[in-house]
Amino acid sequence: MGHGEKMNSKRRLPYEALILFSCLIVWMAGPRLACADIFGTVRGVVHDPQHRPIEAAEIRVSARNLDWNRTTKTDANGEFFIDAVPAGEYLIEITHDNFQMPRTPIIVNIGSAPVLHFSMDLASIQSKISVIAQVEPTAPDSASPPNDVTQAEIARTPGAGNSDSLSMITSYVPGAYMVHDQLHIRGGHQISWLVDGVPVPNTNIASNVGTLFHPGDIQTLEVQRGGLSADSGDRTYGVLNVVTRNGFERNREADLTVNAASFYRTDDQLSFGDHTDRLAYYVSANGYRTNLGLAPPVASAIHDAANGYGGFGSIIYNATPSDQFRIVASIRRDFFQVPNDLTGQTSGRSDVQHEHDGFANFSWVHTVGTGELITVSPFYHYNSAAFAGGTNDPPPIATDHRASQYGGAQASLEIVRGKHNAHFGLYGFAQHDFDLFDVIGLDNSGVALHTHQQGPLNGALAAVFAEDQYQPWEWITFSGGLRLTHFGGSLSENAVSPRVGASFRIPHLRWVLRAFYGRYYQAPPLSTVGGPGTIFTLSPGQEFLPLRGERDEQREFGLTIPVAGWTFDFANFRTNARNFFDHDVLQNSDISLPLTIAGARIRGWEGTIRSPKISGRVQIHAVYSYQFAEGRGPVSGGLTDFSSPGDNFFFLDHDQRHTLNAGIDISLPREAWISPDVSFGSGFLNGNGPNHLDPHTEVNISAGKSFGDKWAIAATALNIGNSRYLEDNSNTFGGTHFNYPRQFSVQVKYKFHY
Repeated sequence: MGHGEKMNSKRRLPYEALILFSCLIVWMAGPRLACADIFGTVRGVVHDPQHRPIEAAEIRVSARNLDWNRTTKTDANGEFFIDAVPAGEYLIEITHDNFQMPRTPIIVNIGSAPVLHFSMDLASIQSKISVIAQVEPTAPDSASPPNDVTQAEIARTPGAGNSDSLSMITSYVPGAYMVHDQLHIRGGHQISWLVDGVPVPNTNIASNVGTLFHPGDIQTLEVQRGGLSADSGDRTYGVLNVVTRNGFERNREADLTVNAASFYRTDDQLSFGDHTDRLAYYVSANGYRTNLGLAPPVASAIHDAANGYGGFGSIIYNATPSDQFRIVASIRRDFFQVPNDLTGQTSGRSDVQHEHDGFANFSWVHTVGTGELITVSPFYHYNSAAFAGGTNDPPPIATDHRASQYGGAQASLEIVRGKHNAHFGLYGFAQHDFDLFDVIGLDNSGVALHTHQQGPLNGALAAVFAEDQYQPWEWITFSGGLRLTHFGGSLSENAVSPRVGASFRIPHLRWVLRAFYGRYYQAPPLSTVGGPGTIFTLSPGQEFLPLRGERDEQREFGLTIPVAGWTFDFANFRTNARNFFDHDVLQNSDISLPLTIAGARIRGWEGTIRSPKISGRVQIHAVYSYQFAEGRGPVSGGLTDFSSPGDNFFFLDHDQRHTLNAGIDISLPREAWISPDVSFGSGFLNGNGPNHLDPHTEVNISAGKSFGDKWAIAATALNIGNSRYLEDNSNTFGGTHFNYPRQFSVQVKYKFHY
């Protein structure tokens, strides 16, 4: 065991115990702490063909995949209101004597409260029939609609169900792609993960390569990639809200999934769930291993094994009709060999990375009255990344261990009344890091040197926000909000972030035009290195400058066109950034340190196509991005060699002009299905540019069949044509990165009751 490993074993906190302990503390202190939006609101107006309100129509809202429903009746104005509706897919059924019964599928997004309009036609003399009403565009009141991905789509998308995969995002979100083992959305890799609306804070930049969630634990994934309201935080490039499985979809049911795949891969999960009228629980455990982990630097996978395991749990208790309590907790560990090329393998290089992650959050949701909702959500998050250079590595031999802990809370008040949908709240956390940097190398004269630096770092963030959506008429919605943020660490910063937007629905056509302008502040990581006798003794041309937060300005215009159940969405956006977060390596080691670039601009066009179920069997989806990601000016913070690229804009290493993902899901007779998809990229930056690497295309396919309610099998082929290409040549893990070779897998699912 090396010196860095000894330090880590002594000083790393037992975070599994901390998670369980924090659940207890949170349970006792929850009402006194302060919330996250977990729900949306379903409200609307029911009228006859002459647009006269229909009183006493019965409204039934039923979840598509959960044992959950709510009913109410319209008032004298034909209006109805149902609050505290969990995010997800629903079916609205409206009944009234002498009228046909419309049935409308809708998607409820977190914090949304659009006013829906339903027209009921007179029933024929022979009978009252059920009709499918026109589907509303997703989030018609939003200045930037989210992309929603369901568990059914995750299960059928090739490769999306793997523990270490983010295909559920890249396949359905425009401008999302994986490069140098990092997820990028809209030209940046600073994204936020939320669990049922509760943030999982992490201020570190590109230090982890493992995933945070197992796809099997996700009921619905909601991705906001722009136009963030004041209550959605400050991660400009993407907010990923995971609506977890919670047990309401099961009745004492267990699900065992076993996978076997190429490169000696196995990827398995076992989950249990049950519910009563007031209580629901869901627990799961998963594990995987493979000989093809991180993106390799050459066409062959050498020294590239990976494995991991984790557990997840959720408990929901409806104490009263007005009070709900939730506890969500997760623990995950991952191990990665850093892949070698032939030279590195011959020389004995054996770098590895260990990652640990765990979080717990508690939510108290209280309905004050009609349209008034309070949510209180304390949370705790532990995250670590421990890179260790091999003892036989050629110099420099690098060690980089970081452990971060976050403890805090979010509280919000939602008021939906009349033409307003307002949100007010507080958010904050304290952060404690312990960092170790250790390098064994040679100085300029060839003399061996050992430099070592370690120590604790502390910081804190506090924010207050207010947001209101105002709908003066049914065809237009205005939104405006303000977020005030204070960050304190090695330096202190304050930010004022205003946000305004509007959506305009064209009558009869039902097209939605939208616009947004907003500012964001992203707090910096606590990382710092430097000073006499530190690692820069071995790298006299490099230094580490104080890191300041990234400040972004974003504007967006968009158009959503619903046609016969199809949805076509187009957006044009531009993000201007100061102190743009990125990362670089120390000399030719694999230690990656954060940095900020003085300025950046990211701009582009995006398109999304979603079809209905054609003939009840076929569904099509496609996302496309035309994008520029450019930087300008010198490194303003973090790792730098003090070189200046001049005043002209230059392409960032993850710049790619065209990105396309498209797929089709076909339900076949006898409970069978097939889902092929294709991905295309025009090529990332080649070296320092301005030229780009060659275009690349991959085709994948999954197919499966169910055998009754208990058994199901599926087979997947990734990169069917085994196309091999250089994906990028940035200097993160392994240097250059090739795409993954062809892979085959077989999956067996077994469901049983206990």
